[in-house]
Order: sequence, then C-alpha cells, then structure tokens
Amino acid sequence: MKAFCLNNISKVALDTLKGADGTVDTIEAADSILVRSAEMKEMDLPENILAVARAGAGVNNIPLAKYAEKGVVVFNTPGANANAVKELVLAALLLASRDLIGGNEWVKANANDEAIAKTAEKAKKNFAGTEIFGKTIAVVGLGAIGILVANACIDLGMKVVGFDPYLSTANALKLNSKVKYTTDLKDAVKTADFVTIHVPAMDSTKGMINEEVINEMKKNVAILNFSRDTLVKEDALGAALEAGNVRKYVTDFANPKVVTFKNTIILPHLGASTEEAEDNCAVMAIAELKDFLENGNIKNSVNYPAMAAGVKNGASRVTIAHKNVPGVINHFTKVVADAGANINTLLSQSKGEFAYTVLDTDQPVEAKLFNGLEGVIRVRVI
Repeated sequence: MKAFCLNNISKVALDTLKGADGTVDTIEAADSILVRSAEMKEMDLPENILAVARAGAGVNNIPLAKYAEKGVVVFNTPGANANAVKELVLAALLLASRDLIGGNEWVKANANDEAIAKTAEKAKKNFAGTEIFGKTIAVVGLGAIGILVANACIDLGMKVVGFDPYLSTANALKLNSKVKYTTDLKDAVKTADFVTIHVPAMDSTKGMINEEVINEMKKNVAILNFSRDTLVKEDALGAALEAGNVRKYVTDFANPKVVTFKNTIILPHLGASTEEAEDNCAVMAIAELKDFLENGNIKNSVNYPAMAAGVKNGASRVTIAHKNVPGVINHFTKVVADAGANINTLLSQSKGEFAYTVLDTDQPVEAKLFNGLEGVIRVRVI
C-alpha cells in the first residue's frame, strides 16, 4: 500500500502501516488516496490510483460517478465516528432542554458585579428549562448513530420512537426492545417532545422534514439535526420557529439562512471532531484500502458493490470493475478457459450501472486478456 494523503491523517492510524506499506509524497507514486475534507470534485486522478478512502462517513467532496467510470473504488467509514456524534447529540438534547448557553452568557455579561452570587439567584428564573426524563424523542433513522442515540435515550429514562423503513436485521438486533418502532414518519414525530435526525442525505431524503411533517409535531417540539442541513426544508422550519411551534432547533450545520433564525443553537460541524473519532475513521479507512489492494475485497464502498472474497484461492486473482451489462460474466469465463485455466472462485456483484467481479484461477492469467471486452473498465491481477 502506497497512500497519498490529501489531508492530515491520524498518526495512530498511520502507525498501523508496517513493512512495505506506507505513505508517499506525490500522487504519481501512490496506488491509493486517504482524504478527509479536501475537495476532490475537480481532481482528475492519474491511472495509478486504484482507490480512495474517506476517513469519515460523508463523501460529498468526492465525485463518485466520475471515479466509478475510471474503476476507482471509493470507500467511507460508516460507524467509526458514531459514538462521537451520539455524545454530541446527547449534549444537544440537554442544551435544547436547559438554557445553559443563555445562563453562561448572562454570567459573563455580569462578570463585574461584585454581588453576582446574589444577583444570579434572582436572574436564574430566566433560564429555567425542562428535564428530559420521561419525555418522548423520535429518532429518525436507525443506522449506526441512530441506534446508539435511541439506546442511550432509553437508558436516560426517555420514551423512544424509532423511524426507519429500511431497518436492517443487524441493526434491529442492536436496538433496545423498549424502542417503539415505526415505518411511518408522521407517526414517529406526532407525540415527540424532541425529534433527532440521523439519515443520510440522498435524493429520497432531502427535505424530508418539511411543512407537512412539522405540522404533525407537537407544539413546543425541539428538533436536533446532526446529519445534513438539506434534510430539513428551512423555510418551513424558520416559519415554525417564528410562530413558536418549534421551540428550539439545534444543528451542526451553519448556512446563511439558518443562522438568521430565532431560537437556534448552531455548531460548526463538530459531530466527529474528537481525537478518538479521527483515529477510528482513519484506522478503518486504511484497513479497507489494504484489504482491497491485497485481496480485491470491497467493504463500505459508496460507488461499487460490496465484495467479500476472502484471500486468493489459486495462482491468480482477477478483479474486474465493469459496467452491469448482460452476458459479461460469460465473456470472462471464456477468457479464462481460452487461457487454459480453471476457475476456483467466481463472485460478482452489481450496484446500479456498475459491477465488480472476482475470479480465482488455478493457472496464472494476465490482465490484458480481459481488456477490450464489452463493459470492462479496469482489470487487476493479484
């Protein structure tokens, strides 16, 4: 593995690279890229780059389709920063319940008052809040972060309604049995004192918290958004805040519109900004790259399908990034047969218009034999 780092990458993670594995000073000497927030949308990668790993979950800085067309597999690290985000959401929950920020600002503004202790006793009623114990929270999205938030809120004595129409079996098994589960968003939010959003930003989810959904919420609800600002229709949110129907909006995403709204707490994208999360994400990103480069396996890719082929079972492992077109596997097997080899392992998966195939052969097979076949984007022999 020869990785080029577009951002500073955790030393803890880089220390996992041993022997011939390591980082290089130029992209031309690399086979892979490690990135955090660096903008890559205008980058034309050289042919030597096989993969990109984002040390984090969001990949809006990476041109996924463009790289898929070049056979460059893009990885992310879902769940590696989940605990960091969960802890910030719990902090936001308390900030939305108790006016800690207002109280702190008052104390600082009255720092020259020699009788501040006595004055504070009179002023504290202005910053009174509510407890979260016994309150209801709707957790919108039960992925890696949503599961942790839901379970933590149960432990804090809250009632939890979880919404996720695509809840996986694995995540369902992690969910506390006390969580009320629903596949109806309006049903999830209608009794909630708090609504917290934990879904990815996709075409199908953008603007999902709209006027219609907000109107289903209880008056005086608090909304927490630590996923993406585009999930909320901000005109509808601003109107609800102005009318007092939403009492507080706590978000990790500042933009020119939301910063003008009343009754908001806006943080500068601190969700994964912990030493531990940065270490965890980078360690996972490096592990994904190594398994891909050494074995051709794909885990947590956002532009190619998952592939768990284990270690090489034969003289050659051929990995083929290709378009998802009919009959292409037959062409691959014919090439192997014409080369006088047998196939020990054949695995193929597709994701939209792209597909990925792994062939283990009992005799050495050259990559050039597959070049020129219909739909083939990139061939690599391990």
